[in-house]
Amino acid sequence: MSIFDGKRLTNAAFKLDLERMRSGWYSDKYFENIVGMLQILSQRGYRFQGTSHRLEAHGINPTGIDIGNIVVEMQWFTRRKPYSIIAGVDKALAMIEGCTGYFDSNGNFVNTYRSLEVEAVQDGGKVSYDGDPMNVRPVIKVRGRYRDFALLETPTLGVLTRATRIATNVYNVLKAARGKPVLFFPARFDAHEVQAADGYAYHIAVQRFNLDYHGTSSSSVSTDAQGDWWGGLGGGTVAHAAIAAFLGDTVEVMMAFAETRPIEIPRIALIDFDNDCIGTTLAVMDALFARYRELSDTGKTHEAQRFKLYGVRPDTSGTLRDVRVPPLGDKRLDMGVTPRLVFLLRDAIDQAWESWDIPTAWHEQARQWCADIKIVVTGGFDVEKISNFERLGVPADIYGVGWRCSRIATSTALITTLPPILCGCRSMAHGTIWPRSGGKRATIPTWNLCPVHRCNGRVCVRSRQLR
Repeated sequence: MSIFDGKRLTNAAFKLDLERMRSGWYSDKYFENIVGMLQILSQRGYRFQGTSHRLEAHGINPTGIDIGNIVVEMQWFTRRKPYSIIAGVDKALAMIEGCTGYFDSNGNFVNTYRSLEVEAVQDGGKVSYDGDPMNVRPVIKVRGRYRDFALLETPTLGVLTRATRIATNVYNVLKAARGKPVLFFPARFDAHEVQAADGYAYHIAVQRFNLDYHGTSSSSVSTDAQGDWWGGLGGGTVAHAAIAAFLGDTVEVMMAFAETRPIEIPRIALIDFDNDCIGTTLAVMDALFARYRELSDTGKTHEAQRFKLYGVRPDTSGTLRDVRVPPLGDKRLDMGVTPRLVFLLRDAIDQAWESWDIPTAWHEQARQWCADIKIVVTGGFDVEKISNFERLGVPADIYGVGWRCSRIATSTALITTLPPILCGCRSMAHGTIWPRSGGKRATIPTWNLCPVHRCNGRVCVRSRQLR
């Protein structure tokens, strides 16, 4: 469930490998050891015979506790300052629902999910953290027999960590871009299996940004898989490989693209193949506008739209200096897609029509055709670089980001398991602790967790939302 639609995604979307997940295939091995140990102790009727100074400090005698069937509260929480945009909760819940249980003596899996009490926030929630480890906010809480879901710590933490990291990174990029569109291009930097989850986390971040800043940004991904969980489709135009296939002729490939691809696909020219972004841009503009004017003059206005150049994309490598950028001797100012390059490019685009041999009646239309061309900057963009562009007023219209949106930041998702006996002291954790039998719960104020419970065979969620 996200705070934007109130609907939880299910395993129909995730297609989890439940059979192997139940057996611990995706779990750190020590959890398999824990489960095996607790199962055997339960069969033997073992009762706790050691000491626990934590419980004894509260006047509780731990002797005789049924460790093999110990009931715990497990909490998943984030420790990324100053906040995290939460994503991955629905997938973690699907893991818990599908894989909580045990294998009986015949090797059959017995699902015990119905015996759990589960609370969870919704994807898209914004969780603050001030650096105090005693002041964390759980995003999922599960109470039940520990050995039934102990194996799930590894995969649930993994999905929450990755999705929350990407959502938070994208959110920060959107803030730096001040609401300008941000294209999501990390697919080529990671395994294809993560595309759907990563694209969903990106989409959550875009919606959260729009909510917080009254924005209207749309989600733009590069593969269909990235849009799988939320109904999006991949978009894109021309790659360097396409230009190479056309023997390095960017003009030729853009003319072929305009002629053959559906008219609703934006015509965005990749302009750095010859390391002369301005020269390539002007050549592409000359060719496309000439065809645009020719078709318009013969009344084929709809067909002419095929040759409306939507944008140009400089993607100059950080190890190269564009030939139109005078060297200053500083790599940060000379190499890659720099502010100076984009300023020069914008001026060249806006003034291009002035050199065209066209009738006076076409002047205003030609000027507008050029002014409408957007600059899409890609190549090494992150929060710092985008912030610098915006601070300098660089005329970039759209930013494209790749692997930097999925890179490691500070720790994102952690977990704690609390004992079943009354223990509400702040030195251990926050939350409500279940006593195994008798006594009252010790309650420490928590936040907007939504109780997840079973209702007529369906997972239901009460609508307490995190804002």
